[in-house]
Amino acid sequence: MSTKSILKESSITFLEQYLNNASPTGFEAEGQKIWMNYLKPYVDTFITDTYGTAVGVINPDAPYKVVIEGHADEISWYVNYITDDGLIYVIRNGGSDHQIAPSKRVNIHTKKGIVKGVFGWPAIHTRNRGKEEVVKVDNLFIDIGCETKEEVDKMGVHVGCVITYPDEFMILNENKFVCRAIDNRMGGFMIAEVARLLHENNIKLPFGLYITNSVQEEVGLRGAEMITKTIKPNVAIVTDVCHDSTTPMIDKKIEGETKIGKGPVVTYAPAVQNNLRELILETAMAKEIPFQRLASSRVTGTDTDAFAYSNGGVASALISLPLRYMHTTVEMVHRDDVENVIKLIYETLLKLENEETFSYFK
Repeated sequence: MSTKSILKESSITFLEQYLNNASPTGFEAEGQKIWMNYLKPYVDTFITDTYGTAVGVINPDAPYKVVIEGHADEISWYVNYITDDGLIYVIRNGGSDHQIAPSKRVNIHTKKGIVKGVFGWPAIHTRNRGKEEVVKVDNLFIDIGCETKEEVDKMGVHVGCVITYPDEFMILNENKFVCRAIDNRMGGFMIAEVARLLHENNIKLPFGLYITNSVQEEVGLRGAEMITKTIKPNVAIVTDVCHDSTTPMIDKKIEGETKIGKGPVVTYAPAVQNNLRELILETAMAKEIPFQRLASSRVTGTDTDAFAYSNGGVASALISLPLRYMHTTVEMVHRDDVENVIKLIYETLLKLENEETFSYFK
């Protein structure tokens, strides 16, 4: 299977629709509907749970269960306090970056629909008297054009409404995908593409495959923690994003060296089962898929940790997509890396033996 043939025009159409749709942590359902609708021709059935994780299942009756997983949620803000003169103060929903917020446009999600607003900020002319105030969560405010708290209320905005950025998908220089929420709806996209390839190539897997799009990763891997107890998998291959550490102001001695365009990133960490990781690396070498290595000290900080330490221990591994400008509205990945992550997961599934225990003590 050549890398160039992986993404079809219909794939990119789905990707754009899926990325542009807002799926803030705790409010992922609309995005999950888009994802399941795309996946439907390629799976036998679906599982969904109380909090909105969605799983497409191939061979649901097979006793040996393999998960491939991404997470569906994006960082956002909550309305936290509304002033008497109609300005809105916020708190984080996930790891939202306060430094990028001033002067950004926002969508406030209400029962009456989207209310537009902006993160206001004092003009430069008013900030040049002594030491400038730095951006902090407690001095960020949103202006929706109202003059009173009552006006805000009439528009349907109240404490607890969730706030996202409207920034949409674009392609830079033909092969760089840019959007907010590539972390990690690109993961959901990539595992959906694996399912499509299995279907189009008429592959009959000997085990059950659970294509899992988990909710609430950005607030502590919560969706994965829930769904792994439902699935009770034998193996979990997780895909998320990691940092391109070659852009300015990042210390490679701390972050390691990984770069967009250089291939999928395979992680070494306590939660990563060594024999499963070696299967992935052997597959990459055999199929001439470029890859990079990354070490994580105690935790991977991804859903890998939730799967690994569940159900008495699940053989888990992490294949990451290198990303520039994480948790901004201009997250950037390389198309070649996207295709190679898809290819690496696909080829690893073909090499994975049914009933494999990955035991160190055979």
